[in-house]
Amino acid sequence: MGLPWHPARWGSRFHVPPSAEAVARPVGICSMMKLPVQDSAVGLDAAFVGVPLDTGTSNRPGARFGPRQIRAESSLLRRFNGSTGAAPFDSLRVADIGDVNVNPYNLPQSCRLIRGAFQDIVGSGCVPLTLGGDHTITYPILQAVAERHGPVGLVHVDAHTDTADRALGEKIYHGTPFRRCVDEGLLDCGRVVQIGIRGSSYDPNPYKYSRDQGFRVVPADECWMRSLVPLMAEVRQQMRDRPVYISFDIDGVDPAYAPGTGTPEVAGLTPAQALEIIRGCKGLNIVGCDLVEVAPMYDVSGNTALLGANLLFEMLCVLPGVKTM
Repeated sequence: MGLPWHPARWGSRFHVPPSAEAVARPVGICSMMKLPVQDSAVGLDAAFVGVPLDTGTSNRPGARFGPRQIRAESSLLRRFNGSTGAAPFDSLRVADIGDVNVNPYNLPQSCRLIRGAFQDIVGSGCVPLTLGGDHTITYPILQAVAERHGPVGLVHVDAHTDTADRALGEKIYHGTPFRRCVDEGLLDCGRVVQIGIRGSSYDPNPYKYSRDQGFRVVPADECWMRSLVPLMAEVRQQMRDRPVYISFDIDGVDPAYAPGTGTPEVAGLTPAQALEIIRGCKGLNIVGCDLVEVAPMYDVSGNTALLGANLLFEMLCVLPGVKTM
């Protein structure tokens, strides 16, 4: 009442998260940012989609509950990015399309279900923003993405390279997705960067496989106490204008900030550095993103899922076509 009408404030031809000034945050269906829920990605420019699977977890389980908690915490998010000026909901048609109906008793079948679901999403021309789930899910997602776009560049934030070959005889689990992607030619290996890698290792040269493929590995200790804006300027040059996928494991962030994850490693990135990485992807030809490994039962504060929700919003804000106000 009393405020002048302005289209960026009051109206949009796209889906817009409701304001807490008009609708109480606990009210309504628990969708990502309280956006409308659709059955499919048809007609959307970008879609939030959950993959509640943690069958590939090697340590603490619980990431199957990540999508639900991220959605709950996302009710705090608002329409505009006050720091960057991004106005995603005045630029793109966005909705929550629910979860992939995975089979927690059968990991290979779940991978097939995920691949099929994402073939439909990317086949409709929609950019998926995925709520995980453990990091296994990125492998079948990239199968679908590369089927449409060809081998993609990758901005991968994580404590681990996830390039193991197998564990207990199994070739598919959350420690192997990018090894499998290399095996199948899904990645443009000269355009892959892995940021925040750290922790103890079974191998005296834990980054050898990645570097042998042409990946750029940026260990966490190279990030300590510094801005990552210069790094991301180099990454943008490396990625050029070709398709890029962003995969963000929440354990890339230090467990002091994000304890709710299955395989935490000390001395990781800060939330501010995480924002620098994602904001540094602005201008890239981003064809998909994921935020994985949020296991909410290990963080009663909800802060890990809240951080995950914010990082997904930041990913939305750097998608091609998003305007600034």
